[in-house]
Amino acid sequence: MRRFLVPFILILTLTLSACGGNATPATQPDEPAAAPNTISVAGSTTVQPLAELLAEAYMAQNSEISIDVQGGGSSVGVKSAGQDTTDVGMASREVKSSELEEFPSLQIIPIAYDGIAIAVHADVPVTSLTLEEVRGIFGGEITNWSEVGGPDTPIIVVSREEGSGTRGAFEELVMGSDGPVIVDTAILQPSNGSVRTTVATTPSAVGYLSFGYLDESVKALEIGGVAPTVENVLNNSYPVVRPLNMLTGGTPNATVEAWFDYILGPEGQAIVVDEGYIPVQ
Repeated sequence: MRRFLVPFILILTLTLSACGGNATPATQPDEPAAAPNTISVAGSTTVQPLAELLAEAYMAQNSEISIDVQGGGSSVGVKSAGQDTTDVGMASREVKSSELEEFPSLQIIPIAYDGIAIAVHADVPVTSLTLEEVRGIFGGEITNWSEVGGPDTPIIVVSREEGSGTRGAFEELVMGSDGPVIVDTAILQPSNGSVRTTVATTPSAVGYLSFGYLDESVKALEIGGVAPTVENVLNNSYPVVRPLNMLTGGTPNATVEAWFDYILGPEGQAIVVDEGYIPVQ
């Protein structure tokens, strides 16, 4: 009988408290949960610099909010959002049907569009390639610049690693689902920035880059006579374009939703344009 003593005393105490006119209730109504003031973001290294700028601008106006942006690649962004290990994922490609099957609650929010440019070392005299020639170069069928109107020099192919959103978009838009795979002799790099550096410092090199990473250190080629510019993306004449997406594992919370509203509003989209991307609004 001894083991029933504590529960009996507890029941008696609660009963007496309920009967007393000035007694404090045994339980209090739940307080409304405070809105979170931190946002964790991870994924595409293409979207990362843009997201960091958008986070900095938003935090400057909302000092109570903290936004932490990390890289990892588009596949990491999809998985971290789908598994709710971060508040927001980033992907610089379309979300695959297999990913949507794995994470059916995934929400996809395009924040910008981006062209992918073919960039070469500054000394390469070629100025334009067809899509077929680009496919042949990265597929290993064209191995010398002389085959596309350049000097008799071997082509050095530079590519992103597996799992990269830029690579995934390039494979889909240029190589094609039934086309050649990227040649296994390609120099693989983990980010757009490292691809740019490698192309800029390797004679006869060619790689593919997000528009946002183009600068004077490399030369961007025309594709089919069309220059890789924002204007040509907007008029639908440039053929290699992809979305830059934010992802959540379900309906975003109020704090994330407010940041998304800022990103898609006039100030956020102005930052998108300033960084060389194409606005969605």
